[in-house]
Amino acid sequence: MTSLSRNLALAAALALACAVPAGSAGARPRVMADGYSRPAEQVLADARKASGGAGWNLLRGLHETGHDVRPGGDIRFETWVDPLRYGMRIETHEAAGLRIEGFNGQGDWQILPDGRTIGIDDRGAVETMRTEAFLAAGGVFYTSRFEAHGELIGIKTLGGRAFDVLNVQPWGGTPRELWFDRRTHLLARIVDRTGPQPVITELSDYRRVGPVTIAFHRRIRGPGPTAVDDRQLDSVVFTPADRALFSLPRPEETHAP
Repeated sequence: MTSLSRNLALAAALALACAVPAGSAGARPRVMADGYSRPAEQVLADARKASGGAGWNLLRGLHETGHDVRPGGDIRFETWVDPLRYGMRIETHEAAGLRIEGFNGQGDWQILPDGRTIGIDDRGAVETMRTEAFLAAGGVFYTSRFEAHGELIGIKTLGGRAFDVLNVQPWGGTPRELWFDRRTHLLARIVDRTGPQPVITELSDYRRVGPVTIAFHRRIRGPGPTAVDDRQLDSVVFTPADRALFSLPRPEETHAP
């Protein structure tokens, strides 16, 4: 699981994403029709209202800081997200040094702790990053900004709670299941079924920040009994980000530590 994948829900603290139909885990997901079905639109309208309503229209950028709880010590991170168009950048302070990952809507890239830069030219990786940037920006709350489609799978119950479950997929991205609590209408789970085994992100600790309400905690459970990441936001600031942050710097702008 990449650092960018682990940062999703925080930046999905702001948001949010469709599943492979039952029994077809690991298969390439089918393409849904453009736009959202009417049942899906109603679920998203309720979720938007519960988490800030028109306040989402005021956002021009997101900068958050937090820590990843690890047995050997917490790892600090910073995330920048553009809710106007695709853009996401994550800086992770690892033991080996600073790791930077970014996506500008077309390509994703990394700067490793040793200073080496990597432009990732892989269709699958780009599709995944597009979906993560979409969710981190709260893309499902901006139906006129991002090309995406979605439909209502149905109502599911888990742990005594009922959820409206949607399939959502941005154009050129990969699908996710979004589980919205039917009582609070807040996003509670994101399920990625595109791999051999599902990866589940659980969102909690919702707090009001400025005009919107976002999740400050997420737990990601991947394949295997010990594949668990706990992430906690420490601060969130809504401020526009320089678009240059999301593109791989020119060689002369990159320096090894």
